[in-house]
Amino acid sequence: MLEVPEQFSFCIIYMAQFESSVKYVPYSQERVYGKLEDLNNLASLKDRFEQMHEKVGDKIQDISFDRDSLTLTAQGMNVTLRIIEREPCKCIKFEGDKSPIPVNLWVQILPVSDEQAKMKVTIRAEVNMFMKAMVTKPLQEGVEKIADMLAMISY
Repeated sequence: MLEVPEQFSFCIIYMAQFESSVKYVPYSQERVYGKLEDLNNLASLKDRFEQMHEKVGDKIQDISFDRDSLTLTAQGMNVTLRIIEREPCKCIKFEGDKSPIPVNLWVQILPVSDEQAKMKVTIRAEVNMFMKAMVTKPLQEGVEKIADMLAMISY
């Protein structure tokens, strides 16, 4: 029988990236960015979340915000996304804090006109080849749901 030394790992890490479709919102780029750059402004989402709890079921139990982070409890695990970079009016970047897998998320906002903007949400996660198959569908669905939710906000 062949022995494999411990220093050799057969677990290849992939940087998997998931992008939402582009969402259009009837608000200016500045107004959208102004609301999203301080996560306290998203408190109204918590009320919507409570109303949508039947749809979401027990997948997400709780959600909370402060200026720089969003924390949710999903299937018994706490996941925190913390803002790590703000590019005024264009992009807000988040990083997973104590998340089960290394993850980054960013929201890009571009102007369409003076009264309309478009946005896209991207998630990048570091996963091994075994996990990639398991997380691809949930992360793609998740990035699309986040973008849908952000597109429905009154800015």
